[in-house]
Amino acid sequence: MNDIAIHTENLTRDFSTVRAVDSLTMEVPTGIIFGFLGPNGAGKTTTIRLLLGLLEPTGGRAEVLGFDTRTQANGIRLRTGALLEHPGLYERLSAEDNLEFYGRVWHLPTNERRARIKELLTHLGLWERRKESVRTWSRGMKQKLAVARTLLHRPSLIFMDEPTAGLDPVAAAALREDLLALAAREKVTVFLTTHNLAEAEKLCARVGVIRQGKLLAVGHPDELRARSGAPRAEVIGRGFDEKLLALLRARPEVAAADLQNERLLIDLRGEADVAPLVSLMVSAGAEVEEVRKGKASLEEVFLTLMEEER
Repeated sequence: MNDIAIHTENLTRDFSTVRAVDSLTMEVPTGIIFGFLGPNGAGKTTTIRLLLGLLEPTGGRAEVLGFDTRTQANGIRLRTGALLEHPGLYERLSAEDNLEFYGRVWHLPTNERRARIKELLTHLGLWERRKESVRTWSRGMKQKLAVARTLLHRPSLIFMDEPTAGLDPVAAAALREDLLALAAREKVTVFLTTHNLAEAEKLCARVGVIRQGKLLAVGHPDELRARSGAPRAEVIGRGFDEKLLALLRARPEVAAADLQNERLLIDLRGEADVAPLVSLMVSAGAEVEEVRKGKASLEEVFLTLMEEER
């Protein structure tokens, strides 16, 4: 079995005077959740449409599951699932009837189709409500059903374009948990576009960052943090002021120090010890309640990359 689900070489797509995807070269291994991160208008949705063979590239090439997107798009679409801008649900039908319809579209045999519907709805917590009209459901429940639709025919790879966009925090968290569980159980590769960095950090084994059609970085979230984010100490307490910030910034082991509400954020040089800095704060009259040391968040790395490319 090929261990690369997606391979692109200088993949490019122009729309009139706009280059939506610019010489995109990357690989997505099989069996992982891959996060494709970028601001609105970065080229994420266009990339998915290119990979599904729905758009013809202006230049370069791509292979998905070993199939060329230019000449073998039908082979790609038979083996993939997609949840794009719209959930693809018939709201006057029940949840069960929606999946029955799509099961017939995929020519699933009757017994297999019904067993698969029960399996997916059970795992998503929707089985007991399968007879209800979808139009009466919350947005979060509809999105879960759309995920079931996407997985119904057991695809090897699924594309999801901002699947939690517009959901409230509770519904978004529930859907993330479902995606993690289903991806592991189904052994499916997931190509997930999002601009929610916290979501990507929780879900993705590998991420790519895109801006204005260009791939800026790709790797495990920890690799991106290590490459772009300095070691950081977060200090929570009281009595932090500009005088203390000046003292900290004068220290050779401190790259930067900033105050956000009652949190002091200190970027360190190398693997500097935080203890002497805490002693300095206390001697300056600050009250230190908690100290956390770690790398910059993926969101901070993302924002740094955005700034570097301006």
